[in-house]
Amino acid sequence: MGGGMRNVELQERTKKFALRVIKMVGALPRNMTADVLGRQTLRSGTSVAANYREACRARTKAEMISKLTQVEQELDETLLWLELLVESEIVPQRRMEELRQETEELLRIMVASIKTLKAKPRP
Repeated sequence: MGGGMRNVELQERTKKFALRVIKMVGALPRNMTADVLGRQTLRSGTSVAANYREACRARTKAEMISKLTQVEQELDETLLWLELLVESEIVPQRRMEELRQETEELLRIMVASIKTLKAKPRP
């Protein structure tokens, strides 16, 4: 479904994002709240990369939009967990800032990609 090189770059970027989430969760303190929030963040943050890869393999425009919408939802959910980790004072805001920014940037990219796909006339 077009995009070629950009798709490959974004696959790499979402994979790096997943790895950053994995490392951040691995460094969380061991307590019930951190465990629950960490598990949720781990699930949604790693799903971003998996679903983006599936989107790149989509056979139709509708399938691609559907997968990218899932990626958007996972990113939005990840953002919530990151905010909760900071606001519950488990992780200092400055330590979460780069990861939060990358989450927001990926979210903007996915939203823009979905809009572009929806606007394109069928071939």
